[in-house]
Amino acid sequence: MTIVPPAPGEPRRPFGPLDSGDAWVVAPTGERYWGRYGAAGLLAYDSARGVLLQHRVAWSHHGGTWALPGGALHAGESAREGAIREAQEEAGVPHGAVRARFESVLDLGIWSYTTVVADVVVPFEPVISDPESLALEWVPVDEVDARPLHPGFAEAWPELRGLLEVRPAVIVDAANVVGSVPDGWWKDRAGATARLRDRLDAWARRGVEAEQVALDSTRWHPRVVLVAEGAARDVADPEDSADVSCAVEIVRAPGSGDDAIVDVARARVAVGDRVFVVTSDRGLSLRIEALAGAGGPAEVRPVRWLLDQLGDGAPSAD
Repeated sequence: MTIVPPAPGEPRRPFGPLDSGDAWVVAPTGERYWGRYGAAGLLAYDSARGVLLQHRVAWSHHGGTWALPGGALHAGESAREGAIREAQEEAGVPHGAVRARFESVLDLGIWSYTTVVADVVVPFEPVISDPESLALEWVPVDEVDARPLHPGFAEAWPELRGLLEVRPAVIVDAANVVGSVPDGWWKDRAGATARLRDRLDAWARRGVEAEQVALDSTRWHPRVVLVAEGAARDVADPEDSADVSCAVEIVRAPGSGDDAIVDVARARVAVGDRVFVVTSDRGLSLRIEALAGAGGPAEVRPVRWLLDQLGDGAPSAD
């Protein structure tokens, strides 16, 4: 593998690289791929308008085709962060306007490209904000194939399109998860729940491997609903709760936590979400299984399933 900086007039900007990631990766066979650390693009999906596509300028790689706003990743940057940053730079996507839902990775060994599919949560009009775009348009899903597409995007589009209506939601039984580890949670239930809240937020933003939720693609960023009851209802909202792209929503049960969890699961199923309820409570599990048996896509995952993914198996104590 050889790293080659761009010549003048090549991506990423006409004036040459602005970051150490802005370089070509050249395979031993001669193929060139843009981005020393890989690359990522954002597929912003608005259910009312379609997907946001970029008409690429002639001097760009596969110029004249339609594709996604995107580009080379920076050192240490996640694909989710990089795709959103690039879309902000190239298409004027406002901060907090999209919420990442899943990622699809093309990994060639020496180089990778990640498509980050994100839901538009605050409608916006794209703005051409750099020289790489001839046009930016919201294209209805059924009309995407009619455009001359970038070869890589054309190959990935059928799978991406098939997943646009899949939305996983993880509903967490806070009392059951917090109570599963003897770390002193009983001294401060709200504080223990807040620690769990923060770890759930990091987990959802980091992404869940697709096999963990029995879904296609590579990695998912589920919506997380943390249901708190009793003294734990004093838990504060996430610090960035005003940001509609926030990964964790807190539901404070007015009475029975189990009843609230079932109500949330039923509501999510009704809007078509793929629901996973995290609990090891047998009675609650039976109620969720009954909901699924009635035709709703709801499944139960044990507490250990979640704790293993959070890292060290337990919410950290003060």
